[in-house]
Amino acid sequence: MDHVVKVLLANGPEVLRTGLAMLLQQQSDIEVVGTVLDPIELLVTVGDTQADVVIVTLPDSGEMPGICSHLFHEYPQLLILALSSSRTRACVYRQSITVESLADISDEGILTAVRRVKNGST
Repeated sequence: MDHVVKVLLANGPEVLRTGLAMLLQQQSDIEVVGTVLDPIELLVTVGDTQADVVIVTLPDSGEMPGICSHLFHEYPQLLILALSSSRTRACVYRQSITVESLADISDEGILTAVRRVKNGST
């Protein structure tokens, strides 16, 4: 295996975090390195765990989560996947602050978005 994608789950409803953790832990090329609820703790934990991907809750407004700019300031290589709490909308953010709405919000679509880190794709 070339590279295991390290994923950190942040904030969001417990049922969403639990479901995502179960989905991700079933993948041989993805490692869930933790769960963080506090934004300040998130900033520290990304560095401590060397996470490649952080999954956060997408605000109801659909705007970029506020924590993204802080994370990108400290960790410019990070990929942030923002999911609505109902899993009906998702966006992928990178340092360039480009937004891509994911058309496929199925389990497979989420796994594909997370694995983009390994491939260096945006």
